[in-house]
Amino acid sequence: MAADDDAETEVFEITDFTTASEWERFVSRLEEVLNDWKLIGNAPRKSPPGKGMFTSGVWSEKTQEINFADFKFSITHYVLEQDVQNDNNESETQEEDVFPVAMQDLLCMNNDFPPRAHCLARWFGLREFVVLSPGAHCEAVVSESRCNLLLSSVSIALQNSSCQVPLLVQTQQKWRRLFSGECQGLGVRIDFDMVHLHKVPGHYKNLSGLLDIFKAKIGCTLSPPPPINISIRFTYILQDWQQCSWPQQPPDFDGLFGGEVGGVEFGKVPFGACAEPISELHLAATWPHLTEGIIVDNDVYSELDPLQAPHWSVRIRTTDNTQCLLGDFLLEFFRLSLCSESLEEVLGGGVTEDEGKDHADLSSALQKLTQPSASVHMSRLSVSHMVHSARRHIRRRRRYEESALSNESLNTALLFLFPDAAVEKTSEKSSPQPESQKNHDPDSTQFLQLKAAPPDTLTQRLALCLASVNHSQGGVRAVAHLWQEFVLELRYRWENNYLIHGLCSGAPDLRCCLLHQKLQMLNCCIERKRARDEAHREQSTSPRKAAAEGDAAQGDAAQGDATQQGDAAQGKSWESWSDSEDEFYECVSDLSENGQNESRRKPEGRMRQHQDMRLLHTDEPLYIPVTQEPSPMTEDMLEQQSEVLSKLGTSAEGAHLRARMQSACLLSDMEAFKAANPGCVLEDFVRWYSPRDYECAEGEVKGQLSARMRIPGNMWLEVWDNAKATPARRQRRLFDDTTEAEKVLHHLSLLKPSELVLQLLPSLILCALDKLREEEASEDLPSVKKALVQSWVQAGRLLHQPSPDLHLLEEFLLQLMSLETSVTQARSLKAKFGVSPQSETEHRDQLLEFVSCLLEEPEVEVTGAGQGPAGNIIHQLFISAQRAALLSPLDPDASPGSDLDSGGAGQVPDFPPPAGREMILRTCVPAPASYSRALPQRMFCVLLKDEFRLASALSQDTAFF
Repeated sequence: MAADDDAETEVFEITDFTTASEWERFVSRLEEVLNDWKLIGNAPRKSPPGKGMFTSGVWSEKTQEINFADFKFSITHYVLEQDVQNDNNESETQEEDVFPVAMQDLLCMNNDFPPRAHCLARWFGLREFVVLSPGAHCEAVVSESRCNLLLSSVSIALQNSSCQVPLLVQTQQKWRRLFSGECQGLGVRIDFDMVHLHKVPGHYKNLSGLLDIFKAKIGCTLSPPPPINISIRFTYILQDWQQCSWPQQPPDFDGLFGGEVGGVEFGKVPFGACAEPISELHLAATWPHLTEGIIVDNDVYSELDPLQAPHWSVRIRTTDNTQCLLGDFLLEFFRLSLCSESLEEVLGGGVTEDEGKDHADLSSALQKLTQPSASVHMSRLSVSHMVHSARRHIRRRRRYEESALSNESLNTALLFLFPDAAVEKTSEKSSPQPESQKNHDPDSTQFLQLKAAPPDTLTQRLALCLASVNHSQGGVRAVAHLWQEFVLELRYRWENNYLIHGLCSGAPDLRCCLLHQKLQMLNCCIERKRARDEAHREQSTSPRKAAAEGDAAQGDAAQGDATQQGDAAQGKSWESWSDSEDEFYECVSDLSENGQNESRRKPEGRMRQHQDMRLLHTDEPLYIPVTQEPSPMTEDMLEQQSEVLSKLGTSAEGAHLRARMQSACLLSDMEAFKAANPGCVLEDFVRWYSPRDYECAEGEVKGQLSARMRIPGNMWLEVWDNAKATPARRQRRLFDDTTEAEKVLHHLSLLKPSELVLQLLPSLILCALDKLREEEASEDLPSVKKALVQSWVQAGRLLHQPSPDLHLLEEFLLQLMSLETSVTQARSLKAKFGVSPQSETEHRDQLLEFVSCLLEEPEVEVTGAGQGPAGNIIHQLFISAQRAALLSPLDPDASPGSDLDSGGAGQVPDFPPPAGREMILRTCVPAPASYSRALPQRMFCVLLKDEFRLASALSQDTAFF
């Protein structure tokens, strides 16, 4: 019974060996990827890559992810894109004994030690390979069993797919860059393996020791053994630039900024690096084709003298995060846009009760400050005197220790912004001609791309001045202090009829920044006020003459471009018709038109007679009237106007009110026309004002109004019926300069520092781009020139937005800093190689080309090696650095070839010990047996201070083994 119970409880497990395991699925997935990439089958014969192709050629790569159970791997295919035509010239017939392309690459010497390529291309000389590595967030494959499993999987996948492209697996920690793998061909195989140590073994520090390793690995039993080809490259690093002067101008210790580096005078943009932009120079001395026994390199003696190397190549290493003056200048000013405080908060809060009383009566205080003398001729107060007096009268001065700017700095800044203040005026009528009118080139419109201010204008000077103050004089508090004094100066000029220096006359240019438009608007107000005061003065001094010639005098003060004809005249800008209901131009004549015949009324406000036209009903000559100038408007005023008009709606009452507001300028021109042409009719006005709306047959004088003018309820008819014969000097002003000036000053006084910065940043960027273009032209850097053209386009795209993206703006400024760094790097290298603009050397053109290539290319070959012009300079740089490092005085009488320079006994060597030693050993030997075919064998060795790496690619004949 017990036996029966045991039989009943026995369990039988059945294993299905036909089910694929995780390992088999992984191998199958590897084969699928190789098949998808068309890497299966025998590879066709390819021509060897040209010299330097690993660096200058295009490497393509494609990646996929595969899983081994729940472990993710990334498989990547790298290939050098070669000229297809060159490959087609080769025979496309595939023989059975053709070696894989990778085996051909092992013996190719055209791309030894490429300066810029994948590490496997450098270590094994491969132009095409596949890498299998752990995923981005997976742990490294460290255990030996897992490494062997992966290598077995790779071998099976290559065998099953007949793939002849090397497939390597990354093992151990990723920073070690250890790879192992293989490449299979028809009867041949290449095993790729690596050794990586932190310390160089003592007996493997030279060529003789590495040759012993190589011979041991290939295990050649032939006698005599085949020759071993050797390529050697030693790298020497130059870090000490003490013997070279840094091409940055020293600071002016007696200047305004007290000897600070980059502290330039107002109006100039700083440029250059604050430290050496080139940190290291790497010299690579190469012996490309050597054989064993030709050269000796062992523990006792070495014949590897860098001066005797047949090939030299140089590369530079730039300083990370180089501090540049222009970049700091821009970025520090830009970061003020992140300040959310108001002007008063930045300057330290509110004012005292006593100060508040004076501030409430600011206009009267300034009037007392700037009250002119009784005589017409007076002297213009200097800016500094005005500022100090204003502070005393308004009581807004702060204690000296609390002031953001010293008096000297403030006066210097204000005199830079208003240079006309230092000039004594002989008459209050005289006004300085703005620099922008004298020097500005009308064809130069690059500032419009950035929506900035024109060059040499007050706005651009203000941007430079505030940026300089922010950079070197106290940051945001200094900016707020100077801006406050700037607004006080503008108010002083408005109240005393002094034109603002450095602004073009005329209406605000809507293509410029809003701040520039506001300053132009204030200047327009001053011009209108000056013209009106001048007319009043002339009338008061000569009443009779004013009565007789009032029309012409007032015409000179208020006339616009009334000679323009066409539809453009109909669209003149308007000003709110209800802003100043009670404001009129002064009336000189008291003549009344009541009871007078319209045709006999005395004409008023005539400017000149029209050349061709005559009145239709009276046949009198048609006179062009003196009209009021259109009301100038800024960008924000147009937006407000558009918003107000849109809010009126589409009702009949709203449409009528909208039409009345828009016809204010038209009404003024009609009244002036009626006053200048008694007996005129609407057709006469239309013929002059809008000729397209008057239709007449060819050769005929009389005609009729256009169809749109004859529409019932036409606004022109209504306005003409309501228009009275009133000359411009007796009309209500369309443009209230007093109100608009106060609006501008109020707007400027309430600007926050952040808003001010965003308004001035386009002008500052314009100055920076001009400075970069000027500096690049002196260095002739094609890459920087191309980048500058792109920067202009990018800046215009960013700054034309209503609300620019601050993050994108900061990235753009960092790009400008990188361009500045490139220029300073070129300037530093030219100074070190003696090819500055002032130098005249024998090989200047050759050295200039060498320096340009050094900046553009990863590595540059030195013509003539150590005996060429560039080689001699590099040699002397190393000699100076060696003697400076070892505290050995430089003998000026010693020649480069003397014992002193050659590093004789007890003397300083010309070059330091090599920082890196790289060697490539190649040969062809039968392996694994003496009767096998002779196949390529290759070993790459690199010896650094804290790294020792061997990368071997050993071939075997598998056909008969």
